[in-house]
Parts: sequence; C-alpha cells; structure tokens
Amino acid sequence: MNILLVYPEFPDTFWSFKHALRFIHKRASSPPLGLVTVAAMLPQNWVKRLVDMNIESLKEADLRWADLVFVSAMVVQRKSTTEVIHRAKQAGKTVVAGGPIFLGEMEAFPEVDHFVLNEGEITLPQFLSDWEAGCPQRVYATSDYADITSSPVPAWELVKRKYYDSLSIQFSRGCPYNCDFCNITAMLGHRPRTKSARQIIAELDMMYALGWRRNIFFVDDNFIGNRKQLKEEILPALIEWRKGKTGCNFITEASINLADDPQLMQMMTEAGFTSIFVGIETPDETSLKECNKNQNLKRNLVDSVHTLQRNGLQVMGGFIVGFDNDTPTIFQRQLEFIQKSGIVTAMVGMLQAPYGTRLYQRMEGEGRIVHEMTGDNADGSTNIIPKMGADILRSGYKLLLNEIYGPRLFYERIKTFLANYNPPSAPVNIHIEEVAAFFRSLWRLGIVGKERKEFWQLIAWTLAKYPRKFALAITFAIYGYHFRLVNQENGI
Repeated sequence: MNILLVYPEFPDTFWSFKHALRFIHKRASSPPLGLVTVAAMLPQNWVKRLVDMNIESLKEADLRWADLVFVSAMVVQRKSTTEVIHRAKQAGKTVVAGGPIFLGEMEAFPEVDHFVLNEGEITLPQFLSDWEAGCPQRVYATSDYADITSSPVPAWELVKRKYYDSLSIQFSRGCPYNCDFCNITAMLGHRPRTKSARQIIAELDMMYALGWRRNIFFVDDNFIGNRKQLKEEILPALIEWRKGKTGCNFITEASINLADDPQLMQMMTEAGFTSIFVGIETPDETSLKECNKNQNLKRNLVDSVHTLQRNGLQVMGGFIVGFDNDTPTIFQRQLEFIQKSGIVTAMVGMLQAPYGTRLYQRMEGEGRIVHEMTGDNADGSTNIIPKMGADILRSGYKLLLNEIYGPRLFYERIKTFLANYNPPSAPVNIHIEEVAAFFRSLWRLGIVGKERKEFWQLIAWTLAKYPRKFALAITFAIYGYHFRLVNQENGI
C-alpha cells in the first residue's frame, strides 16, 4: 500500500511567520506533527510519503502514486483542505480525514470516504482493523481519551527538515483550566495526560540523530499542567539530555501562573526553554471573569510578564477584544498593556466562538452565531454578533493593530523587552541562516523599509546598551516586518 499524507496550505497569518521565514530561507514554521505521528502508527510494510503544501505543491504524480490519501487539517486550512480532497477524489483515490476541522464540519466534506476523528491512538487502530478486514466504516469517533504513553516516535524521516524553522514534540494533552472560548478541553479534556521522560528523550534523540539543531516546539496546550512530573522527571531528563549537545532550544505554551514558581522557571531555562506563549487575553478583570480565565485574575499581569522575562523566558502573548463586557475603552487599554509589558510578539484577535466550546453553545443559544469561524485569530473577523456593535469593534480593532504593529510603537516595545529581559547564561547558537538574515534585513528594513529610521536607531541603541542581545533585536525587527505585511494583506 502506498500512503500519501497531505497537509493543506495555511493562508498567510500572524503565526505563519512566512514573511519573516524568507529572511532565513525557510518555508514554514514547523511540519505537521499529527500526520507524522499517524504515519508512525500505520503498518510498517505500507510505503508512506508526506506532502506538506506549506513547503511544496501537491503534484498529480503524488496522487497517481497513492492508494490511500490521508488528510489532516485545522479550521484555518479550510479552503486548501476542500481543494485537496476534491483533487484526490477526481484522481479516483480513497480519502481518509482527521484533525480539528472535521470535528465540527464533517458534513461540509461529503467527498471524504472515512473520517478518523478524535485521538488517533484510539480510532486509527479501529479503522486499520476494519480496512484489513474489508469492512471500513465512514466515521470513527470516540469520547474516550487516549493513554499517550502508547504514542510512537513520530516518523520524522518523512519530513524535508531543511525547509522548517522548528520541529515539534508533545509532552501532554489536555488543560486543567476551563476558558470558555477554548476548544482544547472540549477535544482533549481537563486532565493533562502525559508521556514519560523515556518517550520524550527517544523523540529528541531521533531528531538529533537526523541532524536537527534548531528550535523544538513543545506543542502542549499548557506545558505546566503537571508540575510535579515536570520537576521530578521531565525537566531533569531534558537538562541531562542537553549536556554536550548544540542547538535545540525549546519553545512552549504555558499559563501566566508559571511566573509564581521560581524553581520551575529556573529549571525550564536550564533545560533550554527560551520562549513561551501565554494567553493574556485582556487586562479587563470583568472580561476575564466572563470567559472564566481565572488563572489570570487577581494579579498584576504586567508584573507577571516581566517576571517571566527576567527569568530568561521570552513571552509571546495572545490578546482578545470583543468580550461582552468590553467597552470601546478596551482598545486603548490593550495598547497600553502591550507596550508596558514589552511583549513584542503580541497577537490580538477578535473574540471567536469555536465549535464545541461553552462560548459557542451560549452564542448559539442567544442567536449570535453568524457564520463559521475562519480559524485565523488575527484576520479581523468574528463569527459572533458583538455586544459593543460590529462597526465599533472593527474600527477599534483596526486602529489597535495599526498602532501596535506600526514601526514607532513596535520598535519601542522591542526596547522595553530588551531592557527587561535577562537571557540565559548558555551561549546563543547563531546559524549561517541568521547571519544571512541580518544582511538581508539591512537592505529590506534599513534601506527600503518605511521603518528604516527606527531600525537603525534600534541597532545603535542595542549595540550601545545590550550588545549580547543584538541577535534578538534583529530577529524581532524582522518579525515586525512580517506582522505589518500580514496586517496589510488582511486589509487592516
């Protein structure tokens, strides 16, 4: 059996970093972890081929070669997913589909032959058994949660690794919190289920043996959901694994209360964690209560961000406008918070209601769901009727994004971050791609860019005050270029 695994194309989004990645000659941030994990679960005698349409095109020859076509996708990939499935069916192929988009929109894909939904450790073996017996069903779904200690090492050998900035790994699934706009707990539950240190090290060993020396993203929805296991097992194993190795810095997602645990922060930076994404959402406490973001309540959020930065962790932040309790003052308050915090990578989106969430159920009950969500957190759209009024929300959102991504405030924010950030003592690994990116930035940002004045001021300021952080300053300047282009493409 020839198995073609296809990952549809993402549109240009905030998190795609496509415009920034071109500076280092990369085509995508990371490959599809789900598909390469599925590939490792398929029979060993099946021949597998991966096509990630974010780094290469899907060719007719690929479809002719295949006996089965596996497709996995998220909501934001809807357009490309529809096209891929149609092409596969026109080529006469059997299509097997799984991933978040199909959980809520299965009926929108009538050409799919078999849906393998929820957690593949449970539903994929059921499909494979029926396939071998010649009686496959159309839908395989489960309300059970998988024991992920049974998950195999992903088939990284299928991936064209040179085109990516990072590889991915998963320690846990599920989140102990209950934010009403988040579909993670609806899909994966509240109790974090974890892999063992042995599994994590085996996955890292494979990446390293394949020559990987760049970033590795722990894709956990909340990496610190099981602190006891982290402190006693996982982080000590990571600290030991990194001894004598070069490269391989770690990135992850965590809740803001990580800032309350000095030991955990210290162990994470010692293990090689350099960046974390934190869902800040809003500085408005009434809106935090509204969405049940209790872990963010009753704290000075700016101080918490600065604590993380001072402990060697760069903070990427997620922000939302359009809560029912938001008033038109929220846009200025978000702007002031983002600037004071020094969160350079600040993603601001309008509130959207993903299928399966408590927010979706409430909005549907109130007749406020207007269409399917785009899945793009920062494209200036919402699938609900906002209480403040759609026109007010849209105009305030547009003004906010133009301000925070505009050169003046963006470069001010870089300086705020660099002044507060205490980088880990470990040496920074500079790749040849980063050196080339620096020289490209001199032309693109320093000569022809509208930000050239701010760019040269940042270079001079950083070299004078924080020369050790110079590479970071250039990296963030390039990020700003990407954010502005995406903002323009979205018509914001």
